[in-house]
Amino acid sequence: MMMLTFVTGVVDAIGYLGLDRVFTGNMTGNIVILAMGVAGADELPVLGPASALVAFAVGAFVTGIALRSSSSLWTLRVTLALTTGASILFALAVVLFVVDGAPSPLVQVGVASLTAATMGEQAYVARSLAVKDLTTVVVTSTLTSFAGDSLVRGGRHAVFNRRITAIAVLFAGAAVGALLLLFGHIWVPMMLAAALTFTVAVYGHRRYRG
Repeated sequence: MMMLTFVTGVVDAIGYLGLDRVFTGNMTGNIVILAMGVAGADELPVLGPASALVAFAVGAFVTGIALRSSSSLWTLRVTLALTTGASILFALAVVLFVVDGAPSPLVQVGVASLTAATMGEQAYVARSLAVKDLTTVVVTSTLTSFAGDSLVRGGRHAVFNRRITAIAVLFAGAAVGALLLLFGHIWVPMMLAAALTFTVAVYGHRRYRG
């Protein structure tokens, strides 16, 4: 789940910096950008965030149907869901490689939407596995729990726990994604996201499948 949280940071950096300021994992950010775009503020995009929101919901919906009879254990369906997501990210990396340069607005919307769909899928997988404080796509509730619970209790676990680690991992993923975009091509961080997601699918299938 930490690895998938890192992937979210990477793809959100791709979306915001390389796909016209669209969040592909953080839907709260998309709703805010969409609202400001509708209001005509700062020439913010409307189509990209709106498409990403719909695609994220569709990804979560389809995954919810696929996993609705599953327990909180890692099952073959979880492996297939993550493998499907990794395959989509890989295909998008190939498309961005072929485009080679700044993708057209239509390509940007398509890539952002499909990436958001995989993040919706990933988010529901995390929900189905029910790992506490690890939603993989947002850290607002995690930050709230860290500040309101962990810090209040104090002690060694106030700092060294999965809550603060999840926050740091998302930060690191976004930083890595931004650096890869700055010094390379947009397909490179997308390929990294695909490889990491596939690695999680394989490792989880071998190690945790119930």
